[in-house]
Amino acid sequence: MNADASDGPLVLAVDLGTSGCKCALVALDGSVRSWSFQPVALHVQGARAEQDPEDWWRAFLLAASELLAPDAALRRRVAAVCCSTQTEVTVCVDRAGQPIGRAISWLDARGAAAIARRSRGRVLNIEGYGPLKLWRWLRLTGGAPSSTGRDIAGHLAFVRDEMPEVYERTHKFLNALDFMNLRLCGRLCATQDSILTAWVTDNRDPHRIRYDDGLLRLLGVAREKLPEIVASTEVIGTLRPEVAQALGLDAATAVVAGAVDNSAVAVGAAVEDHESHLYLGTSSWLGAHVPRMRTDVRRKIAAVPCAVPGRYLAMALQSTAGANLSFLRDRILFHRDELASDEEHPAAYELLNTIAARVPPGARGLIYTPWLFGERTPVDDPRLRAGLINLSLEHSREDIFRAFLEGVALNTRWMLEPFARLLGREVGAIAAVGGGAQSDVWCQIIADVTGQPIRQLEAPIQANAIGAAFIAAVGLGRLSFSDLRSLRRTRRVFEPTLALRGLYQDKFEAFQEVRTRLAPLYHRLNAPQRLAPAIPA
Repeated sequence: MNADASDGPLVLAVDLGTSGCKCALVALDGSVRSWSFQPVALHVQGARAEQDPEDWWRAFLLAASELLAPDAALRRRVAAVCCSTQTEVTVCVDRAGQPIGRAISWLDARGAAAIARRSRGRVLNIEGYGPLKLWRWLRLTGGAPSSTGRDIAGHLAFVRDEMPEVYERTHKFLNALDFMNLRLCGRLCATQDSILTAWVTDNRDPHRIRYDDGLLRLLGVAREKLPEIVASTEVIGTLRPEVAQALGLDAATAVVAGAVDNSAVAVGAAVEDHESHLYLGTSSWLGAHVPRMRTDVRRKIAAVPCAVPGRYLAMALQSTAGANLSFLRDRILFHRDELASDEEHPAAYELLNTIAARVPPGARGLIYTPWLFGERTPVDDPRLRAGLINLSLEHSREDIFRAFLEGVALNTRWMLEPFARLLGREVGAIAAVGGGAQSDVWCQIIADVTGQPIRQLEAPIQANAIGAAFIAAVGLGRLSFSDLRSLRRTRRVFEPTLALRGLYQDKFEAFQEVRTRLAPLYHRLNAPQRLAPAIPA
């Protein structure tokens, strides 16, 4: 895809997500000149979820080469490379900087038992944590390791306990962002947000994030196995000669540290204090920058270090959002078996939106719960599962399409209430970004269900890349964060339909009741001892 070109400097912005690597050439005003995407495989078996770091790197080289190879003049305009990546991913690298096996994905839950051993008290526990341990984590970090084992702390604990030979061989534990920066410029470092969910840093001063010896002992990981911490806007080096040569870029091209996806999206969507945004990608989250570190332990919401100096990012996370639509597309509608042989359906999402728009609000009483991989906020429950409730002979697949979109919107409303309490104010208009925010139908549904105006940004699918480009521009001294408000472009604002308030209030109450009533059943059905071995793909 291409937009009009100019003669100004460009940032090669790298957006590495779970589904693949997107590279974009972004001008310093945030306009995306061109972009390219290469998919990356995810390997899932039971509680295990992994990706190959070499696949990330190959996807990056292919996507970047596709952008840069045809135009030498364009290559000369690239002033910096900056990454935004999926987070809560752990790569073990040896002293040569080579990965030891696959990376552990944010979907991997094998660390749950290891974290339980570290977090529980001997007698009294609060939400599964010993009170003194929980107090220490919250006071210093603003959060605590997830009981699901899906964060970096869970990964590190799992490797330490269950893979001792890998632990000993590991020179550094890196997040996906850290690994990409290592490959780009050769420097071993982490940013204040990429190291966050190891929960071993003192985050009380946002200008001085540092490791805490007591937290390191609690997790059981040696300090020397973790990288130095740098600011997201720091220029951490220049391209390695072989990388510059492969891409046809100047070897003096700067590499800016960048940020994990939620921090980069926040920079691209809404930098000002308390201005909220909703990211609709494979997963989903609500976010807003705030001046102080805060935590809601019960609802699993925290304001933690981010890419903006002196600020924290309040976050409420939903495990699966757009993943529900890709599941519907790939596992139900176009699953490759005897019923269907076509492999590619590039217009599927557009068709889903068109069809869903024909169905009346409320999906004729059909309720979908979007918990394909459990949930994180406002309950941290890995055993919840997705389901269609109230399905009858009167329904068609059109109703199911609408119910899927409404289900994610209902879950967003579920997150929104405690999120607003953490902010201490009404949320107001919410900037919508991510691939799902391209859908006018979905944006209107979310506005109607939540009762909040939804501000659809231009090029919402490029929010990560735009945020990475802004971070690079700040790092190069070309912009300040205060400049970004004037550069942000809104495509359309979706206002909630007042006539639907009662309908969606009733549906939201039913949605909550479904969770309350079915959670005990899901806990029994998905207890670890009852799960059958997964069949390898």
